[in-house]
Amino acid sequence: MGDPMNPVPHIARGLILDRLGMLDPAIDALEAAVALAPNAKEPLRVLAGVLSRTSRAKAAEEALRKARANDPDDPALMNDHAAVLMRLHRHAEARDLLTAVLREHGPHASVLCNLANATTCVGLQVEAVELAHAAIAQEPGAVLPRRALANTMPYRDGVTGAELLQAAKDCAAILPRGDLPPLVRTGPPHRKLTVGLLSGTLRTHPVGWLTVAGFEHLDAEHFDIVCLSRAPEPGDPISWRFHTRARSWEDVSRLDDAALAEHARSLNLDILIDLGGHGDAARMTACARRLAPVQIKWVGMQNHSTGLAEMDWFLTDRWETPPGSEGLYSERMLRLPDGYVCYSPPPHAPDVAPPPALRNGHVTFGCFNNIAKIVPRAIAAWSEILRRVPDSRLILKTHQLGDAATARRFRERFVSHGIDPGRIETRGSSPHRAFLASYNDVDIVLDPFPYCGGLTTCEALWMGVPTLTLPGEIFASRHSASHMSNAGYPEWVAKDLDEYIAIAIARASDVAGLAAARQTMRDRVRASPLCDAPRFGRALGAALRHAWTAV
Repeated sequence: MGDPMNPVPHIARGLILDRLGMLDPAIDALEAAVALAPNAKEPLRVLAGVLSRTSRAKAAEEALRKARANDPDDPALMNDHAAVLMRLHRHAEARDLLTAVLREHGPHASVLCNLANATTCVGLQVEAVELAHAAIAQEPGAVLPRRALANTMPYRDGVTGAELLQAAKDCAAILPRGDLPPLVRTGPPHRKLTVGLLSGTLRTHPVGWLTVAGFEHLDAEHFDIVCLSRAPEPGDPISWRFHTRARSWEDVSRLDDAALAEHARSLNLDILIDLGGHGDAARMTACARRLAPVQIKWVGMQNHSTGLAEMDWFLTDRWETPPGSEGLYSERMLRLPDGYVCYSPPPHAPDVAPPPALRNGHVTFGCFNNIAKIVPRAIAAWSEILRRVPDSRLILKTHQLGDAATARRFRERFVSHGIDPGRIETRGSSPHRAFLASYNDVDIVLDPFPYCGGLTTCEALWMGVPTLTLPGEIFASRHSASHMSNAGYPEWVAKDLDEYIAIAIARASDVAGLAAARQTMRDRVRASPLCDAPRFGRALGAALRHAWTAV
């Protein structure tokens, strides 16, 4: 009879269950192994590895921290720990840990990739791109460094559409294609179509808030939906909405790209929509093997062209990709008649309050975007606005600013432009309702550039706060221009930096006008195409049918 205190059978059972996709029983078995041998390296290492592939990031971080206590100099554990810290938005900690790995163990491509992403997320965009290039130099033929470059470049000030397209093509060129046979469109052109949604974020996430209503209103008589994602998040309302609309939900999280391609083809998909890009839990690399006869890129790290020859269409609108911009994309433009997304306002959003300038006696600007988007040129422009609007304040709110050192560094950037640090307020993350309520402390949102806001702009509009935006050439710089124009506020879209500053100053001087606009903004946005789900569903259906029938 075996030794009941031996952890090895529990580890073996956990590994088998994990391979079978039975994650909860696998984790239970591995936790039993850890309990039996709390000081052993292997049980903790295996448990941490399984947890890190689930949505249980906090548990994964705890397991990795304990595993590192047993083996503090293991570079793989340090790298994995940093990756999980980034999922928990603890980017400054991750960056320090990754820097230590490189210092102690020398350059390694995967460590450099993680460091590039962490460095972007603390607002050091130029350094991040340099790190991605260093990773490519370490492993020129590997996909991961090319993905890191494609993810970091859009945040660097001055990047051009041509540069992003080339980086995307360079990444796409080395993706494995496999040897699956070609796919062809079959059947009558107007038959019912099966649409696959490929994403790791079909849940409460920007992808969910900006797409789920459109899919819910896609004519069910003409379109079936199949979700290819992680298992649905229990209790998540957006995940439930996707699950309710879908014909089936395929958990593909355990499949590699080759297996995913074979499985997707077995589902007889007609159209595949990628909703992940090269982001977290994304599977766009599998699209190189062609999962469906027609493939479309939409939302989910949709910062510019995918560069992928197998990606046939790019779902967009006339504001995101104005006529004449087609040469900056490898895909064909699939332009919707209104905006390219449909916003689902959260039912828990608080009421809109009067503008804070009425009670404070001064105007408060705000930016609630990821600080990866805030470049030195934006800080210089915001500083100029603060100088020219007496007594005005600026609130910066995002998860990274919960780190004291990161918040201090950002305030110091404004000090270098002569701004009293007391005029800059930094706030960390908060639950979503409290996050939305924070817009009641803001009169005007200042959109960052070149990578502008997306969901945050929709949320600000819903809370009665206009966003002043400066669109550029790349797709990632034009989201707010699309949302503001689609909602009926094109006057908040600046033509150049001088006009951006001038509009901010002029609007700040008209508090009565801000108050009047705030009273009606939610109703106007609700009635606009930005939130008109039936209208969007019809447009999306027409676009998908066009993509299917076009030669």
